[in-house]
Amino acid sequence: MKNDLHSALSKAPEVTLAFWLIKIVATTLGEVGGNAVTLTLGLGYLVGSLIFVAILLVVITAQINSKTFRSGLYWAAIVATTLAGTTLADFFDRSLGIGYAGGSLSLFALVLASLAFWRWSEGTVAIETVTTPRVEGFYWVTIMFSQTLGTALGDWTADSTPLGYNGSALLIGLTLAVAAWLYAFTRVSRTTLFWAAFILTRPLGATIANSLDKPVSQGGLAIGDATITAILAAVMVACVILIPQRAGRHPTVQPRVREAS
Repeated sequence: MKNDLHSALSKAPEVTLAFWLIKIVATTLGEVGGNAVTLTLGLGYLVGSLIFVAILLVVITAQINSKTFRSGLYWAAIVATTLAGTTLADFFDRSLGIGYAGGSLSLFALVLASLAFWRWSEGTVAIETVTTPRVEGFYWVTIMFSQTLGTALGDWTADSTPLGYNGSALLIGLTLAVAAWLYAFTRVSRTTLFWAAFILTRPLGATIANSLDKPVSQGGLAIGDATITAILAAVMVACVILIPQRAGRHPTVQPRVREAS
């Protein structure tokens, strides 16, 4: 009975309003935390990426090896992906000169390819089925691409369009509101809406962070990255500790078992 219960529980949390609130805090933390290391400390995008990728590999390995959903470990992995995504996107877009548009389109293609291969292999990309190391591998690869895409997309809309940081945050927020409306009042695929919202919350966090840390002349509040990072880290820890979370269930949705050739 105990094994049956565990097999019906996802390694990802149940998707609730609290999930999205914590996700936005995590993505905003990742943006300012990445900037604090690469810009404030002056380590640069390459060194910052190497640091955060190393941390990411350690945390993701621990997450996949965990037998059950553990809230603190899961959200540590999410923060690690958004930190690494921030510095990697900046490295490719700025240091290598790919540009925001090229980086966003390339990463969007990688997200779609990851989801397509995951669906081809398992028959579904629903997060409720994240119960095995294999499926969890697909899950975290997709998340890593989506977090990096979110950074590039947020920078693109904020820096390369007339919207600016605040206008970009408003536009993304309205798009998320549309997704929420579709979820509540239509029969559009819940899985599609989840991944759309998951990707969009990343540039939302990026634009919110930029609205806080950029100079006043650029539309920001000029609050230091280190200060914002410390505040958001404390908020993140408080959210994980104080907001009840539980593993998602998939009693009726099972991954497809591929037939042996």
